Order: sequence, then C-alpha cells, then structure tokens
Amino acid sequence: MLDRLKSLFASANSESKASAHDLELAAAALLVEVGHADHDSDPREAAAMIAIACKTLQLDKSEAQQLLQDAKHTQSSATSLYEFTELLNRHFSKAQKVELIEDCWRVAFADGDIDRYEDHMIRKIAELLYVSHADFIRAKLKIADTAKNNKR
Repeated sequence: MLDRLKSLFASANSESKASAHDLELAAAALLVEVGHADHDSDPREAAAMIAIACKTLQLDKSEAQQLLQDAKHTQSSATSLYEFTELLNRHFSKAQKVELIEDCWRVAFADGDIDRYEDHMIRKIAELLYVSHADFIRAKLKIADTAKNNKR
C-alpha cells in the first residue's frame, strides 16, 4: 500500500499544477465525506482515517490529523465531489483509484456498521472515479472480509 502511494506521487504528471499535497487533500476529503455520510461522528471512523493517512502517506499522527482537519475544511466548503474526483482522475491510475475505494470501505467498516448512506457515498465516489461496479463490489467484499476477520 505504501509503495502504491509512492508510485502515485512519483508518476504524477509534472506538467500539471497539482501538487502531492493537493492529491493527498483530495483523497482525504473523500474519506472525510464517507465518514460523515451517515451523519454520525464515530471515533473509530476518525481513527481509521488517521491510520490510513499515516500508513499510505508516511505521516506521523499529528501530520495525519492536520491533513484530515484541512480535508474537513476543504470538504465543507466544496460544492460537489467533482472537484476532488476530477483531480484524482487526472493523476491516479486505475489501481490507485481502486485502492482509494478500498480505503473508503475501511472508513465505512470501522464502526462495524455499513450505513446505507455510506454505501451510497462510496458508490457515488466510485462512479465519479470511473471505477467499475465489479471493482467496487470486489473492494467492498475484500474489506468486509478483513473487517470480519479482525472482529474475531
């Protein structure tokens, strides 16, 4: 997973004005959107977002928390998901988009309950990222299986 993000930032088109921070912020804003989809601020979902940011971006906990605070602010002032997904569509490979959808599922499964609004939000994000329905379902089942095994 770590190599995935390293390759993402290494392969970002240098002609574009998007910085690595812009891409991190866009991805984090989508995770925040999923976390807020059920209108419940669950600390387990917040912890999952921090863990994802720490692991995939090699941030320490305080840097991850700051990124998520920035993402919350950016997300709350956004008019739609398009401004995030459009940027990610220009710079993420198909595999990176699927990994982001898996991360969205990790956030949604963190509280042990998939709310219909979380499911809908992730489906919407997947569609905007041009992730196929089959990949969307595979990501959901993969993370659901991991979450189920972690409960044991």
